[in-house]
Amino acid sequence: MSAEGRPAETVVARLRPHARALFWPSVALIAIAGASVYVFSAYRTSWIGLAAAGLGLVLAIVLWLLPLLSWLARNYTITTRRIVLRSGLLVRQRREILHSRGYDVTVRTAGLQSLFGSGTVSINTGLENPVVLHDVPHARLVQAALSELMEENATVIGARRQQEESRPPDETVRWGVR
Repeated sequence: MSAEGRPAETVVARLRPHARALFWPSVALIAIAGASVYVFSAYRTSWIGLAAAGLGLVLAIVLWLLPLLSWLARNYTITTRRIVLRSGLLVRQRREILHSRGYDVTVRTAGLQSLFGSGTVSINTGLENPVVLHDVPHARLVQAALSELMEENATVIGARRQQEESRPPDETVRWGVR
């Protein structure tokens, strides 16, 4: 319990985009490694072997390491009070949405997403552009959890408002007049 008597904020889920996004970079890494080893072993004594190894290293960094780091740099944390979105490699961006604010959650699945059970979850708060959780695993479960958390927070805030309204109004003194 927090100091205000409310339950402490707990993490419900930590999500990343579906790991399927790393399939083609991994295939590229295997092909680059195989081609580099083949050319390096065929031209071991020549400068061509060293050039093939260097080119293979550069291609591995561009085609595998950068997509991996980009995938690792994006994560979504859902807690009992809010959604926290973090993204970016060199420039970090953080965005929070409170469940008590109220929002609309929609899921869009296309192509392979429906086969893997993933989807794109859009959270529309009504004030600005919708927040999009791209290619989230178990998208329907995420949608149900977000709707439930939003409803729980709305009932807690409604009960708090009702309790505040049931209190007698405070009498304030303004220059000696009640």
